[in-house]
Amino acid sequence: MDKVIDHIGIAVRDLESSIAFYQNALSGKLIDRYKSEVPGVESEVAIMEVNGERLELLKPTNNTTSPIARFIKQKGKGVHHIAFRVPNLEMAVEELNKQGIRTLEDTLRINKHGRRLIYLNPADTEGTIIEYCDYPVIK
Repeated sequence: MDKVIDHIGIAVRDLESSIAFYQNALSGKLIDRYKSEVPGVESEVAIMEVNGERLELLKPTNNTTSPIARFIKQKGKGVHHIAFRVPNLEMAVEELNKQGIRTLEDTLRINKHGRRLIYLNPADTEGTIIEYCDYPVIK
């Protein structure tokens, strides 16, 4: 199954200064900005585009329950995850299961842009946080 990088998620402490950095130093464009208080997400997101490539800047909104807050406490700010776009999320998960690669079922969701996503278990990915996603046509 074909996979292409969809975006890179970056954990940040200060969203304003991070947006400014990507705009000024890398000529990035702010595409969207929103808060998600969904349990297991709890973050403010700024979607940046740099030369046609997408980055998601992720700032925790709840320092107790946000996985981004936990990540920053454990590893510091920086690259949080790499997202790969797949043609069909269900088929991609089936393919993973056949290979013995687990997903984190509680992360399965649809975001505000209609992107369906799930995270792979970092224990099966050499510690890298990997997201699989697709963009089904919503009828």
